[in-house]
Amino acid sequence: MIGRLRGILAEAGEEDALIDVMGVGYVVRCGSRTLARLPAPGDEALLHIESQFAESTGLRLYGFLSREERRAFVALQDIQGVGPKAALAVLDVLPPAELVAAAARGDQAAVARANGVGPKLAARIVAELKGKSLGDGLVAAAHATLPAAAPSSTGEAVAALMGLGVAEVNARRVVDQAAMKLGEEADVSALIKAGLQELGR
Repeated sequence: MIGRLRGILAEAGEEDALIDVMGVGYVVRCGSRTLARLPAPGDEALLHIESQFAESTGLRLYGFLSREERRAFVALQDIQGVGPKAALAVLDVLPPAELVAAAARGDQAAVARANGVGPKLAARIVAELKGKSLGDGLVAAAHATLPAAAPSSTGEAVAALMGLGVAEVNARRVVDQAAMKLGEEADVSALIKAGLQELGR
């Protein structure tokens, strides 16, 4: 099974990316956060891959920018009612460390922000993941630092843009891009301003 791909990003769509590896094009399904962080077409991309096979769909590749995201994707699908689409949606709104922290505090509302994840499924995800490790000591880190942490600047910026009528997926995409350009120390107002500029507002 394919575990990692390094190649040229040929193109990126709304749900997947085409990675050219020595002349072979691999279609890789990705979440919106991953797609927003990919390099420009023509540049080299490295994705951690989870390969899944089903009789109805054949082989499908799911791509992530880190091993932790791939492990979280697998762990989420171990939960009854969570398929690949729902798992990607959860990771779009909650990166692995934030997901572990949300489960530790029983924050069902944070999980329910994912597209297609209702309150009952969100409650099941929180209950199943509470106290479990998604790899590399994320649970310990979450218990030590994240449950009582203040909202992140990016999270506040996304919430502000959503308050202005911007769809969550678009808000997260432009805020993530702004954070990459401005650096981790960028404050909320700078992220909002850059996000609005990217949206042409």
